[in-house]
Amino acid sequence: MLLYSAPMAGYTNYAYRELLRLFGGVDLIFTEMVSARSFAELEKRSLEPPSRLWGIREEPPPLAVQIWDNDPDTLSHFAHKLAFDFNVSHIDLNFGCPAKQIAGKSASGAYLLQFPERIGDIVRKVVAAAKAPNGTAVPVTAKIRLGRTRDTINAIDVAQAIESAGGAGITIHGRTAADMYRGEANWEEIARVKAKLHSTVLIGNGDIKTVDDALTRIRHYPVDGIMIGRGTLAKPWLFRQIAQTLRGEPVDAEPSGQQISEMIRQHFTVLQRQFNEQAALMLICKTVCQYTTSQPGARKFRNDICATKDTETFFRTVHDFFG
Repeated sequence: MLLYSAPMAGYTNYAYRELLRLFGGVDLIFTEMVSARSFAELEKRSLEPPSRLWGIREEPPPLAVQIWDNDPDTLSHFAHKLAFDFNVSHIDLNFGCPAKQIAGKSASGAYLLQFPERIGDIVRKVVAAAKAPNGTAVPVTAKIRLGRTRDTINAIDVAQAIESAGGAGITIHGRTAADMYRGEANWEEIARVKAKLHSTVLIGNGDIKTVDDALTRIRHYPVDGIMIGRGTLAKPWLFRQIAQTLRGEPVDAEPSGQQISEMIRQHFTVLQRQFNEQAALMLICKTVCQYTTSQPGARKFRNDICATKDTETFFRTVHDFFG
């Protein structure tokens, strides 16, 4: 059973990925999604690549880079660079982002779900670009939603187009684009897709926040793996607990407050390798707020953390709350 960490804008930077590796249990870690068009424009001007690619050349595999755009040539050029310059182990195409800037203004992400044939053409071209002359290839996968709206669910058509074009795997988030993150993920619809695929790996995604949530999806739905996003923001150790359970091993207890404090300090140190102090502080504040879900005094802590202007105050506030 495959355990994947979801791409999440503003969170799954290099430091967060290192945090997931520290805890272990995850089979494939994804970057934040990266604009293929931005990469091409920066390359044309001989500038540094997008900051979301920072560190990936030295980052230990396996690592998947998720990319987005609506132009097959732009995407395939970027994919070729990722495969043979950055040496990534997986390339993932985003056909599921519902954000207005992506699916609206840029006519990409979930906007493309209404055009299965067009998605197939994109996947086919990117798969070819990720293949070397000697036949070795970087696997190309895709992430989608059930459809644009509940009245236009077409995940089967889209998934079959991806498979026919040579896609190595498909992740389905169990909501439509119109749903955004409202309501519950529909895993019954995800399961319907699996029956219509021949051999392509199918990963289910949506509403997995605990070990029990993961086991329920794994045991009740015919998926090859699960992808977890927001659930691991509050518990980056969740993958290890799931993996231990699947192997029949004793499950590690939740980290103590003191252990969480030390984890935060280590996370901040790695963030500073990429960002200046203020930028790193802003990012760590956003992440740390996730750790306090449902805890007594969480609201005050989050307010205090969000008002923090310097690292000394930040770590004092963290120590006072977690110990």
